[in-house]
Amino acid sequence: MADVLGRTVMARHRYARLWGLGDRNAPAAQTPGVVLMEGDPTMPLKYAPFESTSSGTLPSVLEVRSRGSFGPPDFAEIGPHYSVSVGHVLPPSLEDANAGEVQGTSALLPVSWQRMHHDASLMDPALAPEIVVLTDAVQLASQPGKLPTALMTLKHRFPGALVWAPGLGGADNLAALVSMGVDLVDLARCRQAAAHGMVLTQNGPRDPLDHEATDLETQVFHLMKALDEARAAIANGSLGVLATRASLSSPRMVEHLRRHQGLMAEQVGVLASHMDANHVFECFSSHVLDDPVVVDWERFICERYEAPEHVREVMILLPCSAKKPYRLSKSHGQFLRAINSTGCHEVMMTSPLGLVPRDLEDIWPAANYDVPVTGDWSLDELDRVHRMLKHLTARAGYKRIINHTNLDLSFLEVDVVDTRESDGATQHEALERLKQAVKDAVSTFELRNQKNSRRLLEHFRSIARKTTGTDAWCQGLEVRGKLPRWRLELNGQQLAVWSIDRNGFSFSRASIDVLDEHKALPEIELHPEVNWKGDVFPQHVRTFDPALRRGDDLRVMQNGECIGLARAHAPGWEWGGTPGTLAKSHQRKKKP
Repeated sequence: MADVLGRTVMARHRYARLWGLGDRNAPAAQTPGVVLMEGDPTMPLKYAPFESTSSGTLPSVLEVRSRGSFGPPDFAEIGPHYSVSVGHVLPPSLEDANAGEVQGTSALLPVSWQRMHHDASLMDPALAPEIVVLTDAVQLASQPGKLPTALMTLKHRFPGALVWAPGLGGADNLAALVSMGVDLVDLARCRQAAAHGMVLTQNGPRDPLDHEATDLETQVFHLMKALDEARAAIANGSLGVLATRASLSSPRMVEHLRRHQGLMAEQVGVLASHMDANHVFECFSSHVLDDPVVVDWERFICERYEAPEHVREVMILLPCSAKKPYRLSKSHGQFLRAINSTGCHEVMMTSPLGLVPRDLEDIWPAANYDVPVTGDWSLDELDRVHRMLKHLTARAGYKRIINHTNLDLSFLEVDVVDTRESDGATQHEALERLKQAVKDAVSTFELRNQKNSRRLLEHFRSIARKTTGTDAWCQGLEVRGKLPRWRLELNGQQLAVWSIDRNGFSFSRASIDVLDEHKALPEIELHPEVNWKGDVFPQHVRTFDPALRRGDDLRVMQNGECIGLARAHAPGWEWGGTPGTLAKSHQRKKKP
């Protein structure tokens, strides 16, 4: 019988992962999935990869058995199977009391709130469970803040494990739980719904219609549909929207999700640095204002963003557009013709991101978000813009702001010229005022236009500061080529190409030493004996930067030398134990 669970991450979205179980080339089952209990109806293996029983004696023994052949290397036998003593655990409210029977430790790891607070053995670096069971999940869900805290703690401590939250999952809340890191659920809530004559759907529990049954098989049908939707959402990156929608059927679940987002915003190595150009960050509700991506963007603009040096005298504050990047929209075409200068710093006011400088409009998330344009701004949205403007004006030291929005900028201690005067942004009179205001600023502050290649280089340097950690490697570069494939060259040698497919740099082999010299990009170090040929796996890695993000280009170090570049497929929180591919080789030095 196989004693190791073969698993690989097929898709990921923050803390949610689509695990393939068994042979990674042809997985027999996937998660999120179901653990069947005694008396449950049979479900297809692809939805229910495990089954479980618990002894009726004390101390209780929990068994989890695979329903498919998940054990490497040949995946010929059903397995693996697990057994562990659960013990007797005090309620989460008694977290200060170090009592109760000791819970067992094995590849199946039962963890309670009390155990997380008192069992030092959980910090043993050799402990690498395959399934973690949050034994008091139901009790934690009834107490403010404890469920999201427990789940996040377990994900960071055991990134390679599947997490089962017994008694919590149903069709109504599955997407929200999955977004917080739950991989396995059971049919306990389905049984409750059947017992109460309710139908548990993705939109919440409800009374049945005349033609509807409420038996367990009906509940399971709705749960399987929810599993399909959650898996698809992980794969296409839309789980955030689905989770928000799922949470709205329960005030408690809204609370859990908001607390989870707040905790996530304080973590490093969770978010993505790049997303494909066709990926859309859907900003269709006010909930997105608290999304970690939005919080992260605001933090960057307020604390680390540096405006290009030659445009720090005058800011032009412009409204956003539905089309991204903004400069390709009809309205911004009119703005650019009226401005007719590259001596001012153009900054867009937008929701939910607050402010987007022109030099960053091509990168994630500024280039990928989609928001309904109504012209109405909530107080929360305005507060974010106010905060960001205060920080940006203080950091850049603008001497004048040309305001082509309807926002009142009297709260800023800087000269402001209003060019809208209640007119529409693209009305002739407003555009004329914009034109004259820019001309006056150019004359007053002796602003100079720059060649397009120089302006592009300044934009790429700004992007480099955001995505590679420094623009020092851009010293002496020249921008050549033509839209959309701009080349960044040093002494005639190509170091990078701007990729519109990923909204980021694609580095050449010639860039390896330059990037390493300036310590650009996060760094990982391979074990000395590793013969690195392709993908980066956990067994290859000696050290890594825990703050690295999915999509980051990485400097690959070995024996004190940078031997190449890789591109992260997993964010930093997963690198401490997630099996499978963590990064893919991008460039490698030629061996002498």
